[in-house]
Amino acid sequence: MSTLQEFLNSHPVDNLTADVAISDRFKDRDGMLLKFKIRAMSADDLAAYQKRAMKINPKSKDRQVEIDSGAITKAIVINHTVDPSFKDAESIRALGCADSDAYLQKVLLAGEIEELSKEIQRISGYNTNFEELVDEAKN
Repeated sequence: MSTLQEFLNSHPVDNLTADVAISDRFKDRDGMLLKFKIRAMSADDLAAYQKRAMKINPKSKDRQVEIDSGAITKAIVINHTVDPSFKDAESIRALGCADSDAYLQKVLLAGEIEELSKEIQRISGYNTNFEELVDEAKN
């Protein structure tokens, strides 16, 4: 068995997690920075988010496909943030939100959502710009 094979076998990537700070806004009572616990996504996860975000523009003559990159970003954050959970039903109800998407937008600023998504993509091995991933999905 090769050294690389041994390395791969002893370092599986399922359930790979990281703690990340995305903003100075998140501090505890003592002023210590709070971190989000995120987990990596698989290529299949990203493909599923891209597929769900594809819509055919009914106004285009050539049935042009449009991708809602914001929907992909939100799906990445909702599904790959371990702590806090944006799927927590009690938290969603407590803030009067209908779903995880509404809750996410109520508790995080737009830039914070983007930053968290970037961190999740980074630990998932995506070193390319998110817009490149969206362009790739279109083709």
